[in-house]
Amino acid sequence: MSTPFYVSPQQAMADRAEYARKGIARGRSVVVLTYADGILFVAENTSRALHKVSEIYDRIAFAAVGRYNEFENLRIGGVRYADLRGYSYDRADVNARGLANVYAQTLGTIFSSTGEKPYEVELIVAEVGKNPGDDQIYRLTPDGSVVDEHGSVAVGGNSESIATYLEQRHEEGTSLPDALKLAVESLARDPNGGAPRTLTPDQLEVAVLDRARWQQRKFKRLLGTQLSRLLEGDASAASDDEEPPAGSAAAAEGE
Repeated sequence: MSTPFYVSPQQAMADRAEYARKGIARGRSVVVLTYADGILFVAENTSRALHKVSEIYDRIAFAAVGRYNEFENLRIGGVRYADLRGYSYDRADVNARGLANVYAQTLGTIFSSTGEKPYEVELIVAEVGKNPGDDQIYRLTPDGSVVDEHGSVAVGGNSESIATYLEQRHEEGTSLPDALKLAVESLARDPNGGAPRTLTPDQLEVAVLDRARWQQRKFKRLLGTQLSRLLEGDASAASDDEEPPAGSAAAAEGE
């Protein structure tokens, strides 16, 4: 009888991590960074149907790179978790930390299982706080590790080069147009030192968690004319298009 081929647990885990890493690196990057009034998400994505950035709950958003079917399943699971927790307890009990822990358990279980391949995804879960110091950004790797990020983070593609670029240039309290300009520059640059690419609004997926919105839900996609104006540096385009309905608490506060 032949002797079974033996692979040490350490080598098996290293091989699975390398497999997932290569799959993630083939995708285009996503950048998340804070600005004065919230958190900005910018992804290089030409599709208008398959989103890399999505809303999870009132103050929480989700960004991902890798296999779409895998991170979409995780996104749907996160929405269900948030809805159930908010309904069973209180909407304030739904937070990014709890959601990140749920994702970490799921990814860790799949990564450790010998019966299925690891997920080729890297996730970002972010929550906008009432004040800039309360903002939370968590990055999750395929093995279920959770990294608490501050200021800016990049995943997918040339994430290491992009992250270094952002760390050197990102400043706390920057305006939305300046934050957007920096994010697009980081995505467009050539890591090998060549000329940067030109990214048009049609090639970008952009969204924000805006703490200044009067609505309870802080997530908003930036599209069309508004996105073009922000890319041109027009700070006035950052304000909400919608006004609070007459007689609402938000409208009364503005009187």
